[in-house]
Amino acid sequence: MVRHLLARGHRVVSLDIAPFDYPEKAQITEIIGDIRKRADVDKAMQGVDIVIHTAAALPLYTPEDIYSTDIEGTRTVIESAKQHGVQRFIHISSTAVYGIPDHHPLREDDKLDGVGPYGKAKIEAENVCLEYRKQGMIVPIIRPKSFIGPERLGVFALFYDWAKDGHGFPMLGSGNNRYQLLDVEDLCDAIYLTATLPAAQANDTFNIGAKVFTTMKEDYQAVLDDAGFGKKIVGLPAAPAIWALRVLEAMRLSPLYKWVYETASKDSFVSIERAEQKLGYAPKFSNKDALVRNYRWYIGNLSKFENTSGVSHRVPWKQGILGIAKKFF
Repeated sequence: MVRHLLARGHRVVSLDIAPFDYPEKAQITEIIGDIRKRADVDKAMQGVDIVIHTAAALPLYTPEDIYSTDIEGTRTVIESAKQHGVQRFIHISSTAVYGIPDHHPLREDDKLDGVGPYGKAKIEAENVCLEYRKQGMIVPIIRPKSFIGPERLGVFALFYDWAKDGHGFPMLGSGNNRYQLLDVEDLCDAIYLTATLPAAQANDTFNIGAKVFTTMKEDYQAVLDDAGFGKKIVGLPAAPAIWALRVLEAMRLSPLYKWVYETASKDSFVSIERAEQKLGYAPKFSNKDALVRNYRWYIGNLSKFENTSGVSHRVPWKQGILGIAKKFF
């Protein structure tokens, strides 16, 4: 997002708990801080016109960190923005707010039902934003599908690691379900539209995802085809696999959390009509495009994170016991 803004001539201030270790570092004002600390947030807010709030503690964090960051952190940032005269606060939420849905496509006015601490916290964070929208601030809320692209790995690195080493990949269920993804560049385009369009168009809640996607089996097969080993996606009976993953998660032996494995074998896609109609959002990348683009970036940057892992989307997640399962595919 920083790169996207710099390319369009904007001055950028970054507030992050982690160092900004990208080539554009010299072109921005970097503040290392915690969104839960008002002094850090106030320091970053000086002279700012628009806030893009992307910070969150992801599902692999503790419930305490998730609630303090995703809910109270959001309140701290938006309250500081309001007091500093910021007119527009763009909040990046998640389609996790829909929980495990019973119909598709999901629309912005559908019932919200968060799964686990992360899903529940994301709903509460949206409610905080709606409070300030009622007070007159312009507060676009974006609900992106799972997004991938350069500098973005997380759980997808598990798949890419297996592909590069010439392994097939197991998929919960038949793989014939449709699971919409999103390229990070398309997400940046959507955010920029909410930052620059008139309030009458932007001050709303928007689902953002790919326009073109097929089945999970077809989309993910594109990566195995690109890897060139002739390997295939292998379907697994969903029910026993999910029970096994529940046990492994409880034992802290698996990097996959409930919302990932409970939805992986089901349809998961949203309507992007509101964003298309109100924002003129026009995604450039299909699921296959995004996956292959992300895989090629992963291969081209292996040396940067071969011995690195964590719980953010910047780095690969630890494979845990799934690393043993790799040998069988």
